[in-house]
Amino acid sequence: MENVIGYTIMRAVIVYVLALILARMMGRKLISQMTFFDFVVGVSMGSLVANAMVDPSNSSSTSVISLIAISILTIAVAFINTKSFNFRKLTDSEPITIVENGKIVEENMKNTRMTVSELMMKMREKNAFSLADVEFAIMETDGQLSVLPKADKKPLTPAQMNIKTTSEGLMKDVIIDGNIMNENLKSTGMDENWLNSELKKQGIQNISDVFYAGVYANKKLHVSRKSNNENEKHGQYGME
Repeated sequence: MENVIGYTIMRAVIVYVLALILARMMGRKLISQMTFFDFVVGVSMGSLVANAMVDPSNSSSTSVISLIAISILTIAVAFINTKSFNFRKLTDSEPITIVENGKIVEENMKNTRMTVSELMMKMREKNAFSLADVEFAIMETDGQLSVLPKADKKPLTPAQMNIKTTSEGLMKDVIIDGNIMNENLKSTGMDENWLNSELKKQGIQNISDVFYAGVYANKKLHVSRKSNNENEKHGQYGME
């Protein structure tokens, strides 16, 4: 019994590590922007990994060979996709226009098997609450809906109003749950003295009172304090 348990654990660890390595080789696209082909590959990989871990009738060598074969196939298809538009169209399909100039393209709706309710839900997710405000809505190959508002419905930008702006850059974490991220703080060119000074300007005397703090590229500090232990009032932070 102990031999079986030990063998199963060892097999699971080996297959898990192998799957991580192969998934890393295939790239992030498999989980970030899943097309139909990526979905098939993901399901196949999951089934192979599960069988390799727990199915005693399935030999380890067979599972490993299958995993490697699927990975090579995925990498090969990705490479061919970059070289051939027709092949990419065959494996990943192509974007489909669902709404054009405020009108639903019924034929394309039928082809994508999408209902009007689903379309409206996806549009609301893109902050488009009216068909009349949409110039184009396109179903991408990964199932996401891209929406282009009509020109007169787009929000004004500083550039359109001739207002000069400065970029804040990316925010770097400098305090998480009361602990200073020294490496991140150093990379901003600031030190703890500067950090403490900025916190005091915001009425915070102790770093342990800070749940999160981040610094923008323009040296602006954003702080989120730790909440006190008072009971949350019903509906205070969301619908319940």
